Amino acid sequence: MSIIYAMSDIHGCLLQFEEALSLIDLSGDNKLVLLGDYIHGGPDSYGVLEKIMELEQTYGNDKVIVLVGNHEDMAMNGRWPISEDRFADDDKDYEVDDDKYLYWMQTLRRYYTTENQIFCHAGVDEDAGDMWEWGTDDYTFTEKYPAETGKFCMDIIAGHVGTSKISGDPYFHDIYFDGESHYYIDGTVLDSGKIPVIKVDTVRNKYYRVAETGDWIILPYDEEN
Repeated sequence: MSIIYAMSDIHGCLLQFEEALSLIDLSGDNKLVLLGDYIHGGPDSYGVLEKIMELEQTYGNDKVIVLVGNHEDMAMNGRWPISEDRFADDDKDYEVDDDKYLYWMQTLRRYYTTENQIFCHAGVDEDAGDMWEWGTDDYTFTEKYPAETGKFCMDIIAGHVGTSKISGDPYFHDIYFDGESHYYIDGTVLDSGKIPVIKVDTVRNKYYRVAETGDWIILPYDEEN
């Protein structure tokens, strides 16, 4: 394994999701990790779920790793049913069956790790140090707030909190790197119209933002702005 792509917080934006997918290369041993929040907000939550399930079926869930976010948690426990998406489009050529999607959500993982990286929706209990895997509860994996920065024993790639909020710049919707151990990739698609894609070279431990113009090494936010 060498290359892992990741994206997060799709929020029912199928068109933007497909545009982001067009930037990744799943040949060879490359993997894709999706960090959660696939539903609510955009025009086609069901379409996004169908697309993800199709990717899993095509490539296998060891190559397309799908994690759960807090919006999936809300759907599973009835706080915000998928069908109550205010922009949901029911005129689709697939059957809208919430039970099917809810059952699938229950199979999703809360985190994925490599030797040096933790992928999750929101974060981990960093006070637990290298025991984070046992010290982090389900709520923290999907709803940790605010976003934590600073040095940790592994690099954390997460979404959940928009990078405009983390950076303090309302116009910043790109990947936020704190210069230490945290890469946040929620570009607030409902505002920006884009889903950032991060590329992780797990052999060289290098991180890139993926764009139509190529792959660009990610520098700390303070150095880039």
